[in-house]
Amino acid sequence: MTSGLWELVLKGVWVTIQLLVLSALLATAVSFVVGVARTHRLKFVRFLAGFYTEVFRGTSALVMIFWVFFVLPPAFGWQLVPLWAGTLALGLTYGAYGSEIVRGALAAVDPAQREGGIALSFTPTQRLRLILLPQAVPEMIPPFSNLLIELLKGTALVSIMGMGDLAFSGNLVRLALQESAEIYTYILVIYFVIAFLLTRVMRGLEKKLKAGVGRTPKHDPDVELKRAETTNAGGAV
Repeated sequence: MTSGLWELVLKGVWVTIQLLVLSALLATAVSFVVGVARTHRLKFVRFLAGFYTEVFRGTSALVMIFWVFFVLPPAFGWQLVPLWAGTLALGLTYGAYGSEIVRGALAAVDPAQREGGIALSFTPTQRLRLILLPQAVPEMIPPFSNLLIELLKGTALVSIMGMGDLAFSGNLVRLALQESAEIYTYILVIYFVIAFLLTRVMRGLEKKLKAGVGRTPKHDPDVELKRAETTNAGGAV
């Protein structure tokens, strides 16, 4: 390939990485918000979170991109640029899958840990922040790693909007050179390299998070205050 065509491919790589990072950030936020809501004590909150999960898990990401890019503009009178339309569609779709990872990890925490927080008179937010999430997050990393790789491959769907991602750029180069095998082999290798690097990063993050599990926790004013209140109450009785 000529330098000009390689430049086109590299621009596509950059667009793909931008889309991956933005949609991953949105999907992570949605995953935690909806996943925690799935464990909420209020039935109505659990219903709304479950409804969202079932809708976005049960619909095609490709159709969702069509809907966000082609249906929303005439319905609401505004137009999203392809990057933000792809980010919104992919982030909401993969966030629904991620919410089940969060819900499952929180549910897997030993019930005795929850009971200990209740015994210390922790509020639900304190139990979530100080007890549940520190133990659940390390267990979320492997499935989140797989989901991130799936999201990377899902970014190729935005090429239907004419967005110049890696898949779209590769197709333009193929049309210019009339060489399918060579070009698509390059594209496959590039996707593999990006996925491999993501896997290494996620494994490093998993090791770092799990290294702190089981260690003596650092001094936390909230924990010490609750312990003192519980001890004083017990002594009064």
